[in-house]
Amino acid sequence: MHNQNPEQIARDNIDKQLVACGWIIQDKAKINLGAGIGVAIREYQTDAGPADYVLFINKKPVGVIEAKKEEEGIHLISVEDQSSEYASAKLKYLNNDPLPFVYESTGEITRFTDYRDPKPRSRNLFTFHKPETLIQWIKEERTLRARLFDIPELKTDGLRDCQIKAINKLENSFRENRPKALVQMATGSGKTFTAITFIYRLLKYAKAKRILFLVDTKNLGEQAEQEFMAYVPNDDNRKFTELYGVHRLKSGFIPTDNKVYISTIQRFYSILRGEELDEKAEETNPGEIKWDKREPIPVVYNPKVPLEFFDFVIIDECHRSIYNLWKQVLDYFDSFLIGLTATPDNRTFGFFNQNIVSEYTHEQAVADGVNVGFNVYQIETEITKKGSVIWKGEFVDHREKLTRKKRWEQLDEDKTYSNKQLDDDVVNPNQIRLIIKTFKEHLPEMFTERFDEHNVFEVPKTLIFAKTDSHADDIIQIVREEFAEENKFCKKITYNTDDPKGTLAQFRNDYHPRIAVTVDMIATGTDVKPLECLLFMRDVKSRNYFEQMKGRGTRTITLDDLRKVTPTAKFTKDHFVIVDAIGVTKSLKTDSRPLEKKPGVPLKDLLGAIAVGARDEDLFTTLAGRLARLDKQLTEKEKIVFAEKTGGKTISQVVNDLLNAFNPDVLDEVRQDIARKYVGEAPAFIDEKYNIQSSVLIENAASIFTGELNEYIEKVRKAHSQVIDHINPDKLLNVGWDKQNSEKAETLIQDFATWIDSNKDEITALQIFYGQPFRRRELTYKMIKDVYEKLKTDKPLLAPLHIWRAYEQLGQTNNGSPKNELIALVSLIRKISGIDTALTPYDKIVDKNFQDWVWKRHSGAGQKFSEEQMEWLRMMKDYVANSFHIDRDDFDLSPFNANGGLTKMWALFGEQTDEIINELNEALAA
Repeated sequence: MHNQNPEQIARDNIDKQLVACGWIIQDKAKINLGAGIGVAIREYQTDAGPADYVLFINKKPVGVIEAKKEEEGIHLISVEDQSSEYASAKLKYLNNDPLPFVYESTGEITRFTDYRDPKPRSRNLFTFHKPETLIQWIKEERTLRARLFDIPELKTDGLRDCQIKAINKLENSFRENRPKALVQMATGSGKTFTAITFIYRLLKYAKAKRILFLVDTKNLGEQAEQEFMAYVPNDDNRKFTELYGVHRLKSGFIPTDNKVYISTIQRFYSILRGEELDEKAEETNPGEIKWDKREPIPVVYNPKVPLEFFDFVIIDECHRSIYNLWKQVLDYFDSFLIGLTATPDNRTFGFFNQNIVSEYTHEQAVADGVNVGFNVYQIETEITKKGSVIWKGEFVDHREKLTRKKRWEQLDEDKTYSNKQLDDDVVNPNQIRLIIKTFKEHLPEMFTERFDEHNVFEVPKTLIFAKTDSHADDIIQIVREEFAEENKFCKKITYNTDDPKGTLAQFRNDYHPRIAVTVDMIATGTDVKPLECLLFMRDVKSRNYFEQMKGRGTRTITLDDLRKVTPTAKFTKDHFVIVDAIGVTKSLKTDSRPLEKKPGVPLKDLLGAIAVGARDEDLFTTLAGRLARLDKQLTEKEKIVFAEKTGGKTISQVVNDLLNAFNPDVLDEVRQDIARKYVGEAPAFIDEKYNIQSSVLIENAASIFTGELNEYIEKVRKAHSQVIDHINPDKLLNVGWDKQNSEKAETLIQDFATWIDSNKDEITALQIFYGQPFRRRELTYKMIKDVYEKLKTDKPLLAPLHIWRAYEQLGQTNNGSPKNELIALVSLIRKISGIDTALTPYDKIVDKNFQDWVWKRHSGAGQKFSEEQMEWLRMMKDYVANSFHIDRDDFDLSPFNANGGLTKMWALFGEQTDEIINELNEALAA
């Protein structure tokens, strides 16, 4: 019979937890320390009084547990002195040293202090540690928290400043024994590389046992695995995976012989619950499942994965996957928690105790040249903005969403549709076509230099965000038609395509496809560095999700690598373009609220929630109602297929199972049956049996919702038709650069002018530009290069070509674009310093000055140049246009050395050689 006073209930719960963790519990009158590795003795006498539990490992005392009733949970911290006193006391019959491992517990809340730590501090635990763990800890000379002080100064070779700062501050956070830390780093700044670097240091120097790298989609897990495999530390020439085992979890089995484990958070939740997880449940991040699990099924202790299994847990994209149901995974482990994200919100800061070890924003990353910024190009059409109406009596196509099978029918009533219904209830191909056609026509305006030698425009790598798979198919067909291109030109990359990873690799590394269309697969967390254009044809309400989607375009790439997939690229990628065809840059954004309950939760999200372990009553009843409605819409053939996928259950039976799982009458009957079966047992025992049986009802109802059945339900539901509006033409309302681009351009130009002004007295080249005109002949290539290097160091965001494009956006350039950064720099300095009234590429100015100089020479009474001399002078002119100055030594270089060098110059011009060189230097720089 179970004792029911609060103290005994607490001890009963503590006993259960200790047994689950592998401890043998004995009364002080029946001590047998040889019964097992770990023995917990109740009420063991010490010289400070009886300790509630004394823990023995291999017959030696190592710790104590101070038990308190549940109501004392709020006072557990104040009990630390009492439990410490027992740990420091002498045990009866023994001359022991102070015991290092001290617990305080109510059976619901447990705190733990390891008094061997540098500054012993108690922490919350899910339950108790295993005896084997304490054996291992005793064998170690120093604790993990002590070993964190062994981590040496960071070698900074190959690391960016933002990565160095993040690692140093994080390691300092560890040394301060802060349990949680947040690393905020802009997309593209190397979060994963930073994480692998500090993981390597934790394993090598702090001797961390195991580290868990949590992601929220299978795709991100695969990417992380690839990055671990490619990583080579800067103090060793071996790859990370040659030094330490890395294992990505694909099932419920967890090997114990690796150092780094990669898993989705939903898989780990299922592991802790002792359940298998369908791989499809890992394809969508759980933050997008819009179901509020108000009563999440709690995780339970899993002896195969004890709470101390990992020393550190890193949570990638932590802003969207650490709340509600999933938070339990993080609360389970006795580990340091490190969050990685580019876009935290207030909840993220709160979860990580405001311990932000790195705040590196997109704006800072752009300013440092780690990321590139963006400009916005607007395409606004009438139907996109307002929707339309199809009048009664019109004959229109009705298309099944899934099979895309069409039927021709007459409307029996007016069909009015809003912009929100576009591409769901109604598809207007004219609207899609107008956007794509406008996009194609204006691409040369966005990327002015992308013409090949035959003056054919090359489409930059472009990603289009579609609303649904069906919408993506419509877009792809129209893109191929409007661009007059073949299949490989434009492809879909979603989870539902045959080989999404292969197509993604092609998009990243090959010339084709030029345009990819996605719904969600590469909306977040996927690198495609050559990507230069994002076309939004779907709106996004979440601020964080929008920032993540924009992040696809921010990656930097070298000119050589960019040219491998976009051969016409003339400059390093220094910005990307957002083409807003839906109003996404202007629509109201809110902080993301993953798992926030909303009216009209999509069926897909209900199925996704139950598949990954949500078990609350609202979910079951809502899903039952949706399935009951679906039952009325299905054909007999579809119902037969449904039954095949549920092991013979009809939809009606599935609905009943869902409802009965929480039906008060059914549950009351279960309780009565148990009471009859266990007459005379204590109420707590009856409650325990009832909880087990009611859980069986819930699990039986939920167990059929596997990936295969959920996919079928989704497909059947989507088989309903949508109206194809071929009748209403769309109309272009607005197209062009967003007006905010002009404001940004003016600010950039002003910042550049300010930098020039502040350095004009310090840098030799700038002194020359601001000095007397004749001094400009003194300019050399090295002088200009020095200005460029200082500008790049001081203000990476003010790269000359970036400033040039700012002038272009304001319509203030003349006669084309510069050939390279240095020519752009000289052109800009001439404009800022007032030498030129219009911004003109310096090589074009040199061409004009050369013509003037030759004309002046030929118009005088002196000797005119021969054609052979003119050919040589043109070579000198072209050399100055690129190198800004010429002198005798330059004739040893190309192209002069191949044409006779200084000797030939002397043969052509004789004693006028030096005069010609000086004249040209002065005239061309005028």
